[in-house]
Amino acid sequence: MTSSTPTPQALDGASIDGGLYGDITDFARHTHWLNGPVSAFTSYGVALFAVFMLVGWWFARRKDASVMAVALAAPIAVVLAYVVNDAIKSVFTEPRPCRALPHDFLIEKCPPLDDYAFPSNHTTVAAAAAVALFLVNRKLGAIAALVALLMGASRVYVGAHYPHDVLVAFVVGGVVSFAVTWSARRFGAPLVTRLRGGALRPLLA
Repeated sequence: MTSSTPTPQALDGASIDGGLYGDITDFARHTHWLNGPVSAFTSYGVALFAVFMLVGWWFARRKDASVMAVALAAPIAVVLAYVVNDAIKSVFTEPRPCRALPHDFLIEKCPPLDDYAFPSNHTTVAAAAAVALFLVNRKLGAIAALVALLMGASRVYVGAHYPHDVLVAFVVGGVVSFAVTWSARRFGAPLVTRLRGGALRPLLA
């Protein structure tokens, strides 16, 4: 029988904020009317960020080349943030809360043993998209940031992650996205300017 306790080299998430995690999942236990909507949002809400990035690209067509460079770099920033986050997961190998605290209330099905908790991939992707979009359009970025916060909260509510998994994921996604989009803004604008003068003009301006 496989043990649900962390191995010596793994991050013991339950000892960090397992109590807060329990308080949040207890809240979920008593708000059954909210379980369905939050479960649907946490599973499929990440697709909203793809829509937001398309809207950001549309807005960027009316802006200068540096803004368009950021809009084009946004999907790259999201993918790179995911890759970095997944690498962090493989280093810390934090067991999911559903394994360390099996008696706590759970909405989302417990993932396989090798699907680690720290940090949250969903939240990392959401944070990366929100940071990139804020550099394209502040209003759109603010909306994306609000949805990202809700995504992070939903990951704890359904029992998939500890609060610290989500908080660190915001940092990872934000830092990686800012680095990628800042580089695109500074170094990609001349390329966008050249492409706007060619066959790709309808897509870029």
